[in-house]
Amino acid sequence: MTFPRRLALRSLLTLTAAAFTGGALARIAVAPRGGAAGAGGTSGGTFDEMYRGRRIQGRPAPAGGTEVLVDGRPLHVMRCADGGFLTPIDHYQTYPTPLAATRAAVDELGSAPLSRFAAAHGVHPGGSPRGVHA
Repeated sequence: MTFPRRLALRSLLTLTAAAFTGGALARIAVAPRGGAAGAGGTSGGTFDEMYRGRRIQGRPAPAGGTEVLVDGRPLHVMRCADGGFLTPIDHYQTYPTPLAATRAAVDELGSAPLSRFAAAHGVHPGGSPRGVHA
């Protein structure tokens, strides 16, 4: 009598896991890829504006995602599983669009220039991964 009960519980557990996984994946798939029009974003993740005395530009990258420049220097913008975006400058909070993430990075930088290594997140200037010393 325990075999049918085990089979029923295992089937119920499998169905529950599949439902939660499917719901999470559907939320990610439905999230907008670029910036949404309005409220701090533009359609397709394309923007070009002056913000706090800096020129910030964004456009769709050839390999997907968004290519972002701050005063002509690349800034790495990462897409998160929750559909938001973050940068290495302000990587503790996600933002709804690449434009909002870029503005937050500029706010954090203040008057400091953007490092030329900001586009290579996780790699030291010598090219070795963070924490690895040659």
